[in-house]
Amino acid sequence: MRKILLSLTLFLLASTTCTAANTVQVVMETNKGNITLELNPDKAPKTVANFLQYVDEGFYVNTIFHRVVKMNEMKVIQGGGFDTNYQYKNTRPPIINEADNGLKNERGTIAMARTLDEHSATSQFYINVMSHSFLDHSAKTPRGWGYAVFGKVVAGMDIVEAIWAIPTIPAGPFPQDVPRDPVIITRVYRAAAQPAAN
Repeated sequence: MRKILLSLTLFLLASTTCTAANTVQVVMETNKGNITLELNPDKAPKTVANFLQYVDEGFYVNTIFHRVVKMNEMKVIQGGGFDTNYQYKNTRPPIINEADNGLKNERGTIAMARTLDEHSATSQFYINVMSHSFLDHSAKTPRGWGYAVFGKVVAGMDIVEAIWAIPTIPAGPFPQDVPRDPVIITRVYRAAAQPAAN
């Protein structure tokens, strides 16, 4: 009986270790503070690989959070596609939408932004400031695909909320929802490979 219990305990410990090993943390440094994200490659392998390629290439350096939505039914901050001059950055081809992975658009999660085309996500992402069940996958149809969640905030949710609280104005090509005080992503990097200080 002891051997069975010991084997079960070792199996559970191994399972826990495996789960922890299959997440990837990245740090998003902004001029308002740092946000640490835990990505889930098990549930969203293509999405995480796509995001990490942009991270590793330095694509997000000096991009902005260009959209802060303050509607009663929708509260998100969106970035990853425009530089500090509101110029669109060229991206790689779109990826397959993995919104059917079971992850939900809950408060503090990060998901891929896209156009009305369900498989059009490239570099842009948003962070949910509140839960949005209507953004979740419900069917493999244009209306039901939803938006692919691929991770969550594990530190710096206060920074996310502070960004969301900034008053918004029209700016650049956008008629509304742009933070009046620019929110700049200065760099994004894997937490396990923190760059040396300049």
